[in-house]
Amino acid sequence: MDSTMLKSIRSNNHRELSRAISHIENDQDIPPDYFIQFHPYIHHSIRIGITGPPGVGKSSLVDCLIPEILSQDKSVGVVAVDPTSPFSGGALLGDRIRMNRFFDNNDVYIRSMGSHQYLGGLAKKAQDVGDVIAASGKDIIIFETVGIGQAEHDVVTAVDLTVVVLMPGTGDEIQLMKAGLMEIADIFVINKTDKKGANRLAQTLRALLHSFSKPDSLEPPVINTIASTGEGVFDWYKLIEDHLKEMDKRGILESKRLERHRERIRGLIKDRLLSKFWSSHRLEQLEKATQSVESIQSSPYEIAEELLTAFENG
Repeated sequence: MDSTMLKSIRSNNHRELSRAISHIENDQDIPPDYFIQFHPYIHHSIRIGITGPPGVGKSSLVDCLIPEILSQDKSVGVVAVDPTSPFSGGALLGDRIRMNRFFDNNDVYIRSMGSHQYLGGLAKKAQDVGDVIAASGKDIIIFETVGIGQAEHDVVTAVDLTVVVLMPGTGDEIQLMKAGLMEIADIFVINKTDKKGANRLAQTLRALLHSFSKPDSLEPPVINTIASTGEGVFDWYKLIEDHLKEMDKRGILESKRLERHRERIRGLIKDRLLSKFWSSHRLEQLEKATQSVESIQSSPYEIAEELLTAFENG
């Protein structure tokens, strides 16, 4: 990456934007100076995470949300985080087909991003990608994830506001408790509310939220939508705007961003130390030592201590 690419991204060149994101995804060596130059231009964007179980209509909702954002004279970037194909290494779902109608719109940038089994590292990737898109001038950046696993919790750390999408008839009340969605959601959307059980799910969810909420906390609102018809999407976008204003008023938004900033510093230091520690020689030593183990008689702690001593001695 060079200064020419940086200027191109700042001028909203989507081709260069895609190239930069590919560099980030592929772990290409990007000097810190590159992100340092981006930093003054990344703070104006609002970052929204949209997650929930597979099949609840997240992509359809995002597709409906984009025109609402555009109608307010705002630009939008969408990062669709998908599971990675074990064969090609690319995102399994690819760019959402429905959203291709915005292909020629320079105020809309859509990108699929494979999870690549990053585990905790996905948070860093998502935030770096968010920074690059923000630097292109996009007002709102949406991260849409495919499920409610670890990757989704990682992406949540990269956003200002998290929307959890559910639908009736899938036992979501139980999933709420199991997946820890109560802790990460700022807004709940019950999609496909033309299906049986929608009102019951909404009532159950509101009762749960009320019982879990603390006196000084901002209780997540619940809204109903039908993405297939667009019903409720205008009200949902208005709710997002109002909730962000309330978060800002209470200092929640600033607090979240500051903690995210602190955590990124910690993560960068850990990554740098790990990359320095794991030289090719040490990786080779580790592989040889572990492959030579032919029984479970020795404690793994004992073997690890021996290896660490060997590392320290050269």
